[in-house]
Amino acid sequence: MGVVVQKFGGTSVADPERIREVADHVARTVKRGDQAVVVVSAMGKETDELLHLASQVSKTRPGREMDMLITAGERKATALLCMALHDLGVPADSFTGSQAGFLTDTNHMNAKILEVRADRIRAAVDAGRVPVVGGAQGVSTANDVTFLGRGGSDTTAVALAEALGGVCELYTDVPGVFTTDPRVVPVAQRMTRISFDEMLEMCAAGCPKPAMRAVEFARTHGVRLHVRSAFTWELGTWITEEESEMEDAIVSGIVGDDSEAKITITQVPDRPGVSARLFRAMASADVNVDMIVQNVSEQGFTDISFTLPADQLDNVRPICEQVAVEIGADQVLADPSIAKVSLVGAGMKTNPGVAATVFETLAANDINIEMISTSAIRISVVVAGDQCDRAVTVLHSAFGLDAA
Repeated sequence: MGVVVQKFGGTSVADPERIREVADHVARTVKRGDQAVVVVSAMGKETDELLHLASQVSKTRPGREMDMLITAGERKATALLCMALHDLGVPADSFTGSQAGFLTDTNHMNAKILEVRADRIRAAVDAGRVPVVGGAQGVSTANDVTFLGRGGSDTTAVALAEALGGVCELYTDVPGVFTTDPRVVPVAQRMTRISFDEMLEMCAAGCPKPAMRAVEFARTHGVRLHVRSAFTWELGTWITEEESEMEDAIVSGIVGDDSEAKITITQVPDRPGVSARLFRAMASADVNVDMIVQNVSEQGFTDISFTLPADQLDNVRPICEQVAVEIGADQVLADPSIAKVSLVGAGMKTNPGVAATVFETLAANDINIEMISTSAIRISVVVAGDQCDRAVTVLHSAFGLDAA
């Protein structure tokens, strides 16, 4: 018997039928002898609907009130799931984030967990009851309700697993982590296991599930994660520490992200402090800059290119134009349609030639590379936005990841 924290996303509890199916699965978990703790997100697209509702009634949308509004979706889902569990003869209690002991900072709309005081959850488990906790919420040090942001329910589940000494199962609408998006490459394979480091690189490259914050928390605290489907209930993908006795795959997965844009500032004076001035302006505007490339200086000038989320381009370009004037640069060029294609694999550390194969494969398919970035276990290239899917497809095949 062990503690199993099971997290169910919005699609998993989207309607009454789905809630009853989740309750049945939790009941079977209890029946086999495990101590179940459940974390749920808001039903379906309810969080999006609440955000839209707020935009219709308010222009200011104070963070405190937004957190109070958004977290209502999870509270609704916890109560409904507990009712379904009671119908199956499983004693269950719903808990808000604050009742579950989640203490956060005071940053509304994207709060960070400071501490988990899980005494009430532990007492409920010891009493043979199933705690059902609202995901992505807590209470701040100022005693206000807080929302952990997108992906916060995954983080809630991992934090509870760490506090209770259990494993964490993340149930979603996909049956695990695939070698690439199966909607792009139908022969993509589901991985049975992947390391924390590889999963973090895939998340950073644009893989949407699981949430990167949750994987970081799990790696830091040694919580084993199991990503599974809430629709088929089949075994999914385990995310664990890298096992040194196993032979690492050269490339484990490929991620394509066509939601980025590129800005290039030309003829930038090559002197100390110029880059710092530019990217401090980006940081002050809360811009998430990704890849950065600076050309070799010629006659005291250089070009600087960087990528960023495409939906931030319209806001960022005027900032760059202002900074360009201040530092004496030439012009600001923007490309709203680029894609980042990333290959991730722990085996890259010990297998030379991966970069050469990437470049040769793309060249053979007439796909031009605009930027390159690497880490010990990742190679990322920027290509034209309309070349994203084809680049992913040919690289997936080149590294032998297609299903037999």
